[in-house]
Amino acid sequence: MLHSNTLKFLIDLKKNNNRDWFEKNKERYLVAKENMAVLVDELLQELVRVDKKLTGLTSKDCLFRIYRDVRFSKDKKPYKTNMGASINAGGKKVMNAGYYLHIEPGGSFLAGGIWMPQGDALKKIRQEIDYNGKEINKILSQKEFKKLFGELDGTYKLKTTPKGYDKNHPNIELLRYNSYIVWHKLSDKDVLKKDFVKQISKECKLMKPFIAFLNTAMD
Repeated sequence: MLHSNTLKFLIDLKKNNNRDWFEKNKERYLVAKENMAVLVDELLQELVRVDKKLTGLTSKDCLFRIYRDVRFSKDKKPYKTNMGASINAGGKKVMNAGYYLHIEPGGSFLAGGIWMPQGDALKKIRQEIDYNGKEINKILSQKEFKKLFGELDGTYKLKTTPKGYDKNHPNIELLRYNSYIVWHKLSDKDVLKKDFVKQISKECKLMKPFIAFLNTAMD
């Protein structure tokens, strides 16, 4: 389970996002990092039962570094104030569709899908929607899935029609997305529950057909 001290560390880091404070609290960070690693390893044990393609992954393959790349950013704060894990076949460095767990006090969430796929991959996803619109619509309209995740995240949805498709295409709204992501918020109370891993593994199971559709499209 996630420890309350992990959230407390992230709260304090947000208030003191500088190298001096971080070095003085390095031991707290290492304990929080290990807690997150154990949590992700436990989640992986559950998810392998659902998705065999995740076999062999460890938390090291999935967890992102807490250090920010500030070279091209106006925000020069050196550390992220969250802990995130990208769980997909091949790990965080592979651009497949997968699951993402984000732990941040007051801003935690579970997500799945693929964010801003490159041109060729996006083209393949749209082609799969064009050919198999009934399948993706069935997945997205499944009662439990829709209740938990709602609609696809429309942050990067086109207002125009994608090149090569007719504006009257029966799935034109789905074809307009540039990211194919679903997600839902997690409260601090949620992430600290003893059965947190069991619960989000069930939620990932709901996402599996959606993720499989996207990965099949990109294969």
